[in-house]
Amino acid sequence: MIMEVLSAFAVFALLCVSAAMGRYIQSRLGDGHRTRETVEAMQITIGMLVTFTALVLGLVTASEKSAYDTAGHDLQQYALKLTQLDRCLRDYGPGADAARDLIKGYTAALIASTWTSEPRPASVPYPETSAIPSIGPSPVLADQLRRLHQEIWHLKPADPFQTGVRDDCVLDYRAVIDARQAAIEDDRLPITTPFGVILVVWLVVIFATFGLIAPRNRVSLIGIALCGVSLSLAVFVIFYLSKPYFVSFSSADMRTALANMMSPSQ
Repeated sequence: MIMEVLSAFAVFALLCVSAAMGRYIQSRLGDGHRTRETVEAMQITIGMLVTFTALVLGLVTASEKSAYDTAGHDLQQYALKLTQLDRCLRDYGPGADAARDLIKGYTAALIASTWTSEPRPASVPYPETSAIPSIGPSPVLADQLRRLHQEIWHLKPADPFQTGVRDDCVLDYRAVIDARQAAIEDDRLPITTPFGVILVVWLVVIFATFGLIAPRNRVSLIGIALCGVSLSLAVFVIFYLSKPYFVSFSSADMRTALANMMSPSQ
């Protein structure tokens, strides 16, 4: 959050400086550069750039917002699938205790490695998280799931009921794998620096032109400042939404899933 706020302030400062430079240059121009034809030509040119920049900003914002909402839904589904698998193992009976311990440890390690600034889960053993990245796949967590898969397949049903429950657990395990893959695909690196720089350069050129052709009065100055604030907020939203998602989301869903796993049998 702090980096995004600082980035927005930096963009606002650049826009203000560029507009001030435009006003400074305007005061130094001769009469030959202030004709109506010249101003109209500048307005047409800057209008094309403004339209293109507004289109890009709108598309990027809509894309980031859509991806952000999808990631939030996928995180909820991830926690739900883990809870469903634990319930299935609980229905199987005491023979699935080892598998249940693995899924508890997996969920706890996922929480501890992703939301590193929050309290770590207690009262449940889980793998060391120092080597687990907060973004992307982790061999440590993948190994935990592999062992869980082996435990499920090694279950020895004593009757048809347990056989059916084990088969259900296998399906629930596959659902967890699918949810994990969706979460990994959602949780990506922030927006690339070159694209962000290019976007800011476009805005700087636009504001410099605003300062160059705007009337020298307080109303135009206030309008430019308000426009700068609005665009800086838009840039803030884009950079905030382009962060790795799960760090931005609350860990409440995963912690609820872990609490359900730790609760006594109903």
